[in-house]
Amino acid sequence: MKNIKLLLIALCTTLTTFAQVPQNLESELVLLNVKTGKEKVILREKRHFEAPNWSRDGKYLIINSNGLLEKVSVKGEKLGIIDTGFANRCNNDHGLSFDGKWIIVSHNDPTVTAQGGNSRIFILPLSGGVPRLITGNAPSYWHGVSPDNQWVVYCAMRNGEWDVYKSHMITDEEIRLTDAKGLDDGPEYSYDGEWIYFNSHRTGRMHIYRMRPDGSEQTQLTNDEYDNWFPHPGPDNRSIAYIAYIEDQQGGHPFGKDVKLRLLDVETSQIRDLTPVFYGGQGTLNVHSWSPDGKNIAFVRYINND
Repeated sequence: MKNIKLLLIALCTTLTTFAQVPQNLESELVLLNVKTGKEKVILREKRHFEAPNWSRDGKYLIINSNGLLEKVSVKGEKLGIIDTGFANRCNNDHGLSFDGKWIIVSHNDPTVTAQGGNSRIFILPLSGGVPRLITGNAPSYWHGVSPDNQWVVYCAMRNGEWDVYKSHMITDEEIRLTDAKGLDDGPEYSYDGEWIYFNSHRTGRMHIYRMRPDGSEQTQLTNDEYDNWFPHPGPDNRSIAYIAYIEDQQGGHPFGKDVKLRLLDVETSQIRDLTPVFYGGQGTLNVHSWSPDGKNIAFVRYINND
């Protein structure tokens, strides 16, 4: 029964199904100044898109929609679709290498069948090309890359348990980093490579944690009434942006819930709100979305017109 519950959580948290998305949904791509709280909506359309990455040169954003990746300028100009070859079923777990030359995608690979889903991780040039497989095992949902571009970190189900793993870019050497009961997800390297931040349901409520790249020193960083997901370390190595569900989601991160974005200072342990409560959740802030200068983050807000 527990494994069935975990499988259902995974299916609802990794893929946003058409049944979940209101017919008259609008999506807003928002740039947020983390110091002032000022927001700028650069794109608003009557369709469903998700999970912005900010390019390393600061000139554009990458979003996913209908299995493809699109580029949008910081002014909201649509710059076209990235050629990801056969990887045309990309979910919302994607991002860039630290040098900005490569894009890493989680592709729902129809050539494999596995408990928990068929997502596998691929890498290709940001300019487009043929994807190269990084993780042979499925399901694997990418979330972070080491600053030296040697390792990727991801959430994966192995033997019925969802944990954080890392895999070498070239050798496909897979190393398990967490083994706590409950879902561990959203791993992401700090800019200095000293920490991996992640979220875990090991206490029965989703909270933010961090650990060393070898899995040691696993430490809980939040302990409040919210369900806290997807910690994204900023370039200053102390600011962690994340999404907080207002109500307990029982280990999932569904679409279409009341959420807000928050900022954790790991040096002082202080947490403050970045936004008021809004309609979002799955797709809002799944992946790293800091601007290169650390002044802004990008996120997606939804408007339900039904």
